[in-house]
Amino acid sequence: MFRPLEAYIGLRYTRARRRNRYISFIAGSSMLGTALGVLALITVLSVMNGFEREIRDRMLSFASHVTVSGKNEELADWRELLPGLRVEPGVEGAAPFVEMQGMLTAGSAVSGALVRGIFPGDESRVSAVTGHMKAGSLDDLRSRGWGIILGAELARAMGLYLGDQLQLLTPQAQVTPAGILPRMKRFTVVGIFEIGINEYDRHLALIHAEDAARLLRIGDAVSGVRLRLGDLFTAPQVRARLQRELGKEYRVSDWSLDHATFFSALRLEKRMMFLILLLVVAVAAFNIVSTLMMVVTEKQSDIAILRTLGMSPGAVTRVFIVQGSVLGIVGTLLGTLAGVPFALNLETIVPVLEKTFGFHLFPPDVYYISQVPSQLQWSDVAIVVVCALALSLLATLYPARRAARVEPAEALGYD
Repeated sequence: MFRPLEAYIGLRYTRARRRNRYISFIAGSSMLGTALGVLALITVLSVMNGFEREIRDRMLSFASHVTVSGKNEELADWRELLPGLRVEPGVEGAAPFVEMQGMLTAGSAVSGALVRGIFPGDESRVSAVTGHMKAGSLDDLRSRGWGIILGAELARAMGLYLGDQLQLLTPQAQVTPAGILPRMKRFTVVGIFEIGINEYDRHLALIHAEDAARLLRIGDAVSGVRLRLGDLFTAPQVRARLQRELGKEYRVSDWSLDHATFFSALRLEKRMMFLILLLVVAVAAFNIVSTLMMVVTEKQSDIAILRTLGMSPGAVTRVFIVQGSVLGIVGTLLGTLAGVPFALNLETIVPVLEKTFGFHLFPPDVYYISQVPSQLQWSDVAIVVVCALALSLLATLYPARRAARVEPAEALGYD
């Protein structure tokens, strides 16, 4: 338990002018190192939160929040199911789809693609593809029109533009006099979209759902129904509720399951960056150890006098814990006071720096996300502050114990 006397002496040692300026320099550098470490941690974690938010929003502006499908990948009663799904709590939109893997060929260009059949009038209820069309429109997809909309990277890789034609080969085989051949159909490019996510821009093609059903020979059935939620973070709860209501004849999934690997990788990267940058704070903590060890050496006679006046070894330990903790607390406080405003205004600061020094951190012709996003989470700030204070406190323990073991007779014998 800390007493006022121990705290007073520890704070006085911290404020006192030391005869050894080198000790003062080490103490200042340890505070500065702690502050810079906390500043870097808060800023980098905020930037990583911002990138995760941008990627998640872009991905889920096009991907399904919740998907309802049949166990055999066909949903025959979707027309009866659709009205009930649209009025489910939390559901803002629902749209049927037909999905299959296909091979696209145009001249010598060949590329695999995920082909999704959609109803143009319903698609805007579950995705933001309408706002990401670079050319053409979803309305250009018509039943038996055999039109196709390609992702920008897919179109670029195959050298296709509006009005060009391509061949779509599906895995479904057909028997001909020449033998068993894959089904093939000629399509015309009627649109190009760009989401900013390679998974879609490079590997996705859209056609009319009725054309897709004809190619798959599934009649009036679809692959499933895609749902869009008002709050995408409620997807696991909505999925569980729908699974209970619909029963085992249906399969219900959500984005947290469909993209679990990707978002797990983002979280792992964030944890590793946190640990790497925490080493900066750890180095500053080692400076606190050095500072206190030199102070203990310098103050041996003072410690001996305090011991002869009746101060216990535990009290001496707490004196130097106070002194070292002050360095850590001040450094952490300075880093937090600088890091929080910096992270909150990073999206404004970076463009000013780019304009001042004439460079682009993320050139728009190379990166889809050309601005540095930032999202400060107070839970991250709390974790950073607690870790910095804990490291600073741990750094004081060894020097403080050394101070408590100073023998008064031996220390005063040299004075």
